[in-house]
Amino acid sequence: MQKEKLRVLRKKKGYTQQQIADVIATDVSNYCRKEGGDVKIIHEEWDKIANFLEVPVEEIYEEDEAAVIINNSNATFNDSPGSGSNIHTFNNELSIEIIKNLQEYISLLKEEIKGLKGE
Repeated sequence: MQKEKLRVLRKKKGYTQQQIADVIATDVSNYCRKEGGDVKIIHEEWDKIANFLEVPVEEIYEEDEAAVIINNSNATFNDSPGSGSNIHTFNNELSIEIIKNLQEYISLLKEEIKGLKGE
């Protein structure tokens, strides 16, 4: 789900994706994936972006579809053989994406730590 409210406001205020990427301490390609809805924007990033754009978080925040689906799939868990195989495949793919996102975030934090130690 593309972050349309964020993209529209960013462009309206005349900011580039690079400028927003700098605000949340990531590279522009990762920010592009975040704005495009492929990578989750974490709560702290929403706060930083809203602060930078001088708007309340509610004005730009859009919930991730994945978070809604995860909650719904937990509520409809079914043990019977063959049932929910599409949900199972989807959850595996989603889990892999979550792991990739966390690995990217860990790498980013390691880079920040390395930079701070160098200062």
